[in-house]
Amino acid sequence: MDDTPKIRLGTRRSPLAMAQAEEARSRLCAAHGWAETAVELVPVEASGDKIQDRPLAEIGGKALWTRELDRWLAEGVIDAAVHSLKDVETIRPPELTIAAVLPRADKRDVLLGAASIQALPQGAVVGTSAPRRAAQLLHARPDCRVVPFRGNVATRLAKLAAGEAQATFLAAAGLQRLGEHGAGHPLSADEWLPAPAQAAIAIECRTDDERTRAWLIAIDHAPSRAEAVAERALLAALGGSCHSPIAVLCDLDVDALTMRAAIFTPDGAEKVSGEARFTIDDADGPARLAADLLGRASPGLRAHFTSR
Repeated sequence: MDDTPKIRLGTRRSPLAMAQAEEARSRLCAAHGWAETAVELVPVEASGDKIQDRPLAEIGGKALWTRELDRWLAEGVIDAAVHSLKDVETIRPPELTIAAVLPRADKRDVLLGAASIQALPQGAVVGTSAPRRAAQLLHARPDCRVVPFRGNVATRLAKLAAGEAQATFLAAAGLQRLGEHGAGHPLSADEWLPAPAQAAIAIECRTDDERTRAWLIAIDHAPSRAEAVAERALLAALGGSCHSPIAVLCDLDVDALTMRAAIFTPDGAEKVSGEARFTIDDADGPARLAADLLGRASPGLRAHFTSR
């Protein structure tokens, strides 16, 4: 029997990234009737994992999560790469294609250290390096103080336990994929919106690799793809950078998407929010909502986004 892997999946080496790659392997093997040995996991230490002492936006942005895997794909070291889609740049090289988006998990953020945003102590120190989380927190609780918090889930939990902050945020999906069920307090989307494409796992391959694309398409979850693509389209239309606080949530109902979104100044002082409903095939729906948000924003708020 030939034990040569049919497909090599590249992944970051962090525990969460490995858990996501394991899920991708499991779904591929189930879809195609393969033994587990048919899918080889190939881990890499991403630049974003190596540099822990500075906010991501200061050291290269989302490309730090994809750079090594992109190179491996180009060189043929791997056939596909597994990503947290929220960590993937909005504009990707045409040579690469997101061939599959796995069923989306819990989209919410979780607050650790308090039962709710309003339950945080007066003047609480909250750890996060995400501009969206910082701005959203400071808008609701301007008395709080934000301190940088980088690292994988275990690192951030350890920092919290060591008293470096009184509270922090993590993605509910990441905690669940690591078996940390029941940790923290999920934040209702009525008061707190997640990052674009949060909780979505994407698998990317070379655009011209038809065999790998066909294998991956078999595990693509169309509803999750529709939501994530729409949220990423809003991000692109807003023209934000890694410094731009953007929060958005898309929910699919039959063939229509309901999108709720908000943009902030980094200090949380200004916020503009909106909602739109459009069909899955309406590619301009997210851009219309982006134009509405920017149209109602002050010049100071718009300065953090596109100059259109």
